[in-house]
Amino acid sequence: MTKVHEDRPVRPTQQDEVAAAGSELIGGPIGRYARLGGHWLGPVRVVALLAIGMFALGMVQKLPCYNWAWFQGATSQYTHACYSDIPHLYAVRGFADNLTPYFDRIPGDMEYLEYPVLTGLFMEIASWLTPGSGSMQHREQMYWMVNAGMLMACAAVIAVCVARTHRRRPWDALLFALAPAFALTATINWDLLAIALTAAGMLMWSRGRTVLFGVLIGLATAAKLYPVLLLGVLFVLCWRAGRWRAFGGAALGAAGAWLVANLPVMLFAWEGWTKFYTFSQERPIDFGSVWLLISQRSGNPLHDANTYATGLTLLLCGAIGLLTLTAPRRPRFAQLAFLVVAAFILCNKVYSPQYVLWLIPLAALARPRWRDFLIWQAGEVVYYLGIWFYLAYINSGDKHQGLPVEGYQLAIAAHLLATLYLCAVVVRDILHPEHDVVRRDGSDDPSGGVLDGAADVFVLSDAARAPRYATPSEGQRVDWGTGPGN
Repeated sequence: MTKVHEDRPVRPTQQDEVAAAGSELIGGPIGRYARLGGHWLGPVRVVALLAIGMFALGMVQKLPCYNWAWFQGATSQYTHACYSDIPHLYAVRGFADNLTPYFDRIPGDMEYLEYPVLTGLFMEIASWLTPGSGSMQHREQMYWMVNAGMLMACAAVIAVCVARTHRRRPWDALLFALAPAFALTATINWDLLAIALTAAGMLMWSRGRTVLFGVLIGLATAAKLYPVLLLGVLFVLCWRAGRWRAFGGAALGAAGAWLVANLPVMLFAWEGWTKFYTFSQERPIDFGSVWLLISQRSGNPLHDANTYATGLTLLLCGAIGLLTLTAPRRPRFAQLAFLVVAAFILCNKVYSPQYVLWLIPLAALARPRWRDFLIWQAGEVVYYLGIWFYLAYINSGDKHQGLPVEGYQLAIAAHLLATLYLCAVVVRDILHPEHDVVRRDGSDDPSGGVLDGAADVFVLSDAARAPRYATPSEGQRVDWGTGPGN
């Protein structure tokens, strides 16, 4: 167990060479004797404002589509790389006709809305706020604008939660706020709702509010499926630390919140409620996935991709669980959360460009180093451009305007390799805690809540029984505990 005697905020420009170089734009790294605090515009507010600014830049990037490309021509929205699901689904999912999601059947092949219930509620509320007069183009523009405003609020919540999760490292949230992929993908779909609930849940866990964490994760899972994976992460961490009561409270809170959100639709619109789950199961391999890359390269349609994806996901999650129980020091919550969600993304049958948003807040907490983060982001930006130019190519007929299949395969590979690179760095930090920048000051797990500083009660290796601690930074006074498992 460690006790950090100095509680001053970590200054990233003194620890990160990329942050130090970037700070030259505003006068250079902060000095040793600089006075911090005492100003209303503190780190959390700065991060939130920058996140809103980047979100607004992303909206500007969508202007060609907002003005005309969503509504004219088959490929313009792709060649301008500004596609969004939001305006298109306003009409084709029945919101323009005041149909009630899950209860009313939608004309066409989909029959019912294929999103979880809280996302459907978010979409419905936005439709209530959208003016019902004017041309369909005008209404779709307004629907996107209303959703953008609501999603901007979600982005601000994420920024604040990430900045406050690690008390001494608020500036790490700049990785989320300034992420290029965040600006590019924030208004493609409704993912920021689930991400905001997940970020708020992780903040609550870091403060020891285990039941409230569970409630927020249950609501997040009612908006998008991936947040439930965090319960698996905590199961293994609490197993190693013997914190079963904390895990039980979180699990019960999550189950209860998920049921409260889903039960009314389950009881009165079962067929509509199941659409999300049946659609996810029956969906064939699709854009961006490793399975599409294998299928295109081999000519094999991979009809059993469901089995392959599920099996590989379980295998990777098992490996992460084994890593947790054998690592020389118990991994941090954010590290494992990043790895598990990344494994789910890498194994999925589809990789939509906005899925990168799931990982950005977790990456900011798991590996807050700008060099590694920007390498990963570069791969994601390459994929973002690749998917739209590839869609332009396959929809342009004989013009062949855009990126051919070989180029798109390289874009998929860039996304896969960049994500695997960041995963490898996080795994390296787990196996060699002295490389973990969050632990260099003697901290244990700032986002761990009841796990922070807890002794181990169950491990599977001798290395875990005699852990290697991170080396404190220069000038940092740290006392090492002598309790069992420390």
